Amino acid sequence: MNYIFYFLIVISIIAGAINGKLPDVVSAILTGASLSVKIALSLIGIMAFWLGMMNIAQKSGLIEVIAKLIKPITKRLFNEIPEDSPAIGDIAMSFSANAFGLTNAATPIGIKAMEELQKHNIDKTSASNAMCLFLAMNTAGFQIIPATVIGILVGVGYPNPTQIIAPTLFVTTLAFTFAIITAKVFQRFWKPQSEVR
Repeated sequence: MNYIFYFLIVISIIAGAINGKLPDVVSAILTGASLSVKIALSLIGIMAFWLGMMNIAQKSGLIEVIAKLIKPITKRLFNEIPEDSPAIGDIAMSFSANAFGLTNAATPIGIKAMEELQKHNIDKTSASNAMCLFLAMNTAGFQIIPATVIGILVGVGYPNPTQIIAPTLFVTTLAFTFAIITAKVFQRFWKPQSEVR
């Protein structure tokens, strides 16, 4: 990736020099650098707020309440894992973080959930159906509030950053639903090793 960006920068400078637009290229580089700092600072504020909210939710027991609320759904979706598995709580936390657009916060929680799912995996050399389903659902990235994107739009000075909430909710709901359906369909073709034997 570094080589790609380096190549793009060099090509831009060469093209700017050839076309007599080198001052514009230099100005764009400086403006972009300044804007990136502004965006980073706005993201820090939003990430700190939502990570704090997630931490409060976890310590207050709200995540456990969410886990209990979605337990009937997770029980049907993740029928390979026991109901009392810690993976259920981790899955609930991961979905909560993703729902609020905190993909950076959802990543370590998702890894922890995968580790818990691996404990229930029969064949340790390949992913179980539950692991594949969880990965598909996480990749689809259902979001109620795309906090990270809103933070970027605020950073660049977009006049109405919250107008992306409805389209994001619609698109991520479709992707999330399709991911679940696709994973469940493929589970019918690839049975767990214990069932194959």
